[in-house]
Amino acid sequence: MLTLLTPAASPPRRTRAVLAVLAGATVTEVAAQPGVSRQTVSGWKSRYAAEGPAGLADRSRRPGSCPHQASAEVEAAVCELRRKHPRWGPRRLAFVLERPGPSRRCRRGCA
Repeated sequence: MLTLLTPAASPPRRTRAVLAVLAGATVTEVAAQPGVSRQTVSGWKSRYAAEGPAGLADRSRRPGSCPHQASAEVEAAVCELRRKHPRWGPRRLAFVLERPGPSRRCRRGCA
């Protein structure tokens, strides 16, 4: 199976494939030439129709967001605690960060 990084699927070849389909060739015929699937050629055709030639450029596969990523405040607090207490593990860090009040435990007669 070819990926978008192979020469068979480079942007100029994608453009040629889409233009061939628009000129009257079937998607199956065009897909057989560069060695990609019919679904891939159909996707290129849809992207070309929606965005023009720019739609056939290489795209990042990186997700747009990470829904479980911690906020910047939490990340900073974790990093600060890790610097102060390098031997603390994730359970201890979570325990300290989740409890209300001061971040340090009072050991002797806190009033």
